[in-house]
Amino acid sequence: MALNCGIIGLANTGKTTIFNCMSNTKAESSAYAFSATKSNKGIIDVPDPRLFQIDKFIQAAKVIPATVEIVDVPGLAKGASHGEGVGNKFLADVQQTDALIHVLRCFDDESLAHIEGSVDPARDMEIVDFELQVRDLDLIDRKIERLKKVAGIGDAEARKDLKIMEVYKSHLENFGNARTAPVSEVDALIIRDLQLLTAKPMIYVCNVDDASAINGNDHVSQVKAQLGEDAGGVLIIAGKLEAEIAELDEGDRELFLEDAGLSEPGVNKLVRAAYNILNLQSFFTAGPKEVRAWTIKKGMKAPEAAGVIHSDLERGFIRSEVMKLNDFIELESEQAVKNAGKFHVEGKNYVLEDGDIMHIRFNV
Repeated sequence: MALNCGIIGLANTGKTTIFNCMSNTKAESSAYAFSATKSNKGIIDVPDPRLFQIDKFIQAAKVIPATVEIVDVPGLAKGASHGEGVGNKFLADVQQTDALIHVLRCFDDESLAHIEGSVDPARDMEIVDFELQVRDLDLIDRKIERLKKVAGIGDAEARKDLKIMEVYKSHLENFGNARTAPVSEVDALIIRDLQLLTAKPMIYVCNVDDASAINGNDHVSQVKAQLGEDAGGVLIIAGKLEAEIAELDEGDRELFLEDAGLSEPGVNKLVRAAYNILNLQSFFTAGPKEVRAWTIKKGMKAPEAAGVIHSDLERGFIRSEVMKLNDFIELESEQAVKNAGKFHVEGKNYVLEDGDIMHIRFNV
């Protein structure tokens, strides 16, 4: 299951700098607004020290982390939904993502002009939200027109769906985002095919100056005040500092982080936030050839998890053999886990837990 996150924001917020910190693909950043002509795509490895804890006792030929695909969408502008700046062609790239990372400029820099003339992240948030809402309203209106035609010939299901769509339309017209519309989880399924931009989970990143990397600044406080009860999910990242950290060797990186008063790179916090907001977790497969992490939705049963590896494994699933990570680390080998009676054989109804080490038996 490939996790796909889109990085959005106004031009000159430091989006591409943060993208380059995270990605194995480096994109050119510029001080000129709207100089990008396409979205940048990259893959990042999910930081997970548990992989190396497992491999310590297996010494596999390869250690393969789970990955996240990230898309750096060129900077938006007021009127993007109607073609201003880069226009709405890049909003289609945003539609293909699972979650959005909204980078807000929370630093002052006289050499880097702000396209709105001043640094005001709360205002910037409203501008981007509005452009996404306008795009979503267009999609909602089109679906309403289709439903009206079907409802008009007496289709009861269409009439019910039409009422739900009218709730979304009213909510968006009042500057609300689709993810906060007052509808039930079941009713919300009606918009899934539309891939509404404001229905996607949103992670807010305050891009700050180096001195504000730990405690933030007045701009960050402004963002948190704007978000109110949702402010707990705001991440503070010093993009320029992170770019310097990303260029260092692993050994030097730890010393640099320590000097900066940071416990880990910002990319680690971002990936954890993405996993959390999308209700994801990891399980592991381990053997002489490779120790590998796989990403699944929480609550997935063993056959579904097997299908993440390969569809044949789900189709021909017989059983799973499961070790708990802590048991394996404590006992240091699969045989020792078996001898301790902690090696579990599970059937099709087994729900995986985060960190499970699983062998899959199948027959196709």
